Amino acid sequence: MTSLILASKSPVRAALLTAAGLSFEVVGSGVDEAPIKARMLDGGASPPMIARALASAKAEAVSRTRPGLVIGADQTASSGGALFDKAESLEAARARLISLRGREHQLHSAVVTARSGRLLWSETVTANLTMRAFSDGFLDRYLARNGGAALGAVGGYELENEGVQLFDRIDGDYFAILGLPMLGLLEQLRAEGWIER
Repeated sequence: MTSLILASKSPVRAALLTAAGLSFEVVGSGVDEAPIKARMLDGGASPPMIARALASAKAEAVSRTRPGLVIGADQTASSGGALFDKAESLEAARARLISLRGREHQLHSAVVTARSGRLLWSETVTANLTMRAFSDGFLDRYLARNGGAALGAVGGYELENEGVQLFDRIDGDYFAILGLPMLGLLEQLRAEGWIER
């Protein structure tokens, strides 16, 4: 059988696939996300649509150059319907987390498969997360300990680590929150004969 390829350099996505017992290789897509997002936002696309388009672009790009089944994934975050990106500084991360404090926001995770430049399957899953009314002191200490997580994740937190302390309520698929909707993907891989039924 030809290769299974993850078109993402996300260590979290790779860890999820590894933990599920899959053998795969990681190939970065080289896709520039900014123009795709800008074009789609100008066209009125929703945050879930943007997540799917980014995942598709990555998978299709890699599948044009590599044989095998390519998995692409991406995640967007929104609050009140407005998309937000990863913070570029700790100050921006602090402002983002303050803006989300005591409020609900959404994470939209898309996963797709592609072969030979053609999209085969896709799924987009949305989770609703409500941050608790944490204190400024807690936030400052959290950022001091978790600055890399605040800058490396679209929401400013890693739920699988100390970021879980920011929340009162979480409604949605845990794997989708981490950036890779595993259950739908595994069912699709079973349907295509990549893993055992």
